Amino acid sequence: MVKLLIADRDHNERTGIGWLVNSYAIPFDRVVMAGTIPEVFQIIESEMPDVICIELDMIPREVWDSFKERIKQYKQTIIVMTAEATFERAMQGIELHAHDLWIKPHSPDSIRRVLARCCKAASSAQQDTEIEEGAIPPALSYHSLFLPQKQAADDCWLLLLQLEKTEQQPRLLSFLQDYPFHHAPVLLPLSDMIVSIFTREPRHSLFTMKKIGNRLLQEWEEKFAEPLSLVLYDTKDKSLALQQKYQYARQALEIRFFKGYRQVSIIEDKVDWQIIDPFLTPAEQREWIGMLGDGDRERLKLWMYKEFLNKEEPYPEPGLLRTRLTSILAQVRRFMKSYCLDQGRLEERYHRVFETILYNPILYRIVQEFLLFLYEMLDMAKEYREDARIDIIEQALRYIEENYTNPNLRLEDVADYVARSPAYFSSLFMKRQGHSFRQLVTTIRIKEAQRLLLDTKLSVQEVAERAGFINANYFSKIFKEKTGLTPRMFRNRKKM
Repeated sequence: MVKLLIADRDHNERTGIGWLVNSYAIPFDRVVMAGTIPEVFQIIESEMPDVICIELDMIPREVWDSFKERIKQYKQTIIVMTAEATFERAMQGIELHAHDLWIKPHSPDSIRRVLARCCKAASSAQQDTEIEEGAIPPALSYHSLFLPQKQAADDCWLLLLQLEKTEQQPRLLSFLQDYPFHHAPVLLPLSDMIVSIFTREPRHSLFTMKKIGNRLLQEWEEKFAEPLSLVLYDTKDKSLALQQKYQYARQALEIRFFKGYRQVSIIEDKVDWQIIDPFLTPAEQREWIGMLGDGDRERLKLWMYKEFLNKEEPYPEPGLLRTRLTSILAQVRRFMKSYCLDQGRLEERYHRVFETILYNPILYRIVQEFLLFLYEMLDMAKEYREDARIDIIEQALRYIEENYTNPNLRLEDVADYVARSPAYFSSLFMKRQGHSFRQLVTTIRIKEAQRLLLDTKLSVQEVAERAGFINANYFSKIFKEKTGLTPRMFRNRKKM
């Protein structure tokens, strides 16, 4: 009689797993449940279940050793459950020699497959001497991956599979479990990847394993759109334990930062990252200030492409490249502040780019996002400069209208008022107004003189003074050049 104990503090969790056992017709002869540790201890001693499915979070620290002793004594198959995907929980599972670790919420398909295998193993009474297909051999377990061992693993190939969206991992696990391998590997699902361990066979070469990896990738992409990255680890060092191989292979997954997903990377040794200085040199800082100030998009794009894309081995350490990108972003930040752009929509975009630099797993995506942000910022900076120029002219015109009666008014005075050099102001004024500063002042003064001649009885001398001319003779000369009449002829024309 094969017995199953389901132990969980949550009544709904216990009931749900029991319903799955019944619904999928998993042939356990008896299913018992417990909601507390005292109940678990009592059932273990009275019922002696063959398979125990228990929530790790329900075991208090003070009874942990006692629980381990009971499991060791009765030799049950243990499946552990937890809502905390942490290293501590994984280590607890290893201490119990757990057959599997379920992270809540559970996948019904995964529950079915694991419990069916455990039931079959228990009913055959060969779980201590015979390894069923798909079960985890003692020598190839989570314990082997996480704890240092002296035992070499030269008879194993290690294939790591990682999805971009790890929440799709149950689908990948199901895909691998149903895949028609000639000799099925041991599958060890982790929170962010699946470790596949293949036993070496005489006819298996690195070329053969690469073909297996490429075929896996191709068939996965034919069924699913989710990007997948694979690392096949092989080494000539036969002294390496499985835990060391796993550490090196896991480190090699970072190569996707440069290559992207949908790749099979073959690693034969520990990855030696190139160490670079992540910070911009003073010369590079000046170059960036110049490129941003000139709004030179093409130079910015070429600089970013040359610096970050098309990298070859040995690759720079990814963390240092991320730091270098944030160093560039600091230069951009200063540019934003100088144009008052550190607010509103662009400020939100800045923070999104910062998060992209820190967390996006693919380098070329970071570069593209960075460049799009730079282009948007340069557009806004250009608008700011145009608006600033318009403001300068408007300020200048108001100043001229308030001071044109001063016969000593000079272009230098107006340029100083708007805080620009005379040469720059003169060029900008001509570009915006279509005539020179002197021409505008003269036009304003002539219009004012015309008004005074028609609306007052002031003498020509007094009109000249009030309109801002140096003296009456100069006024009369300029007035006639602009109107074709002398001041007296212009006034007398009104009386006719």
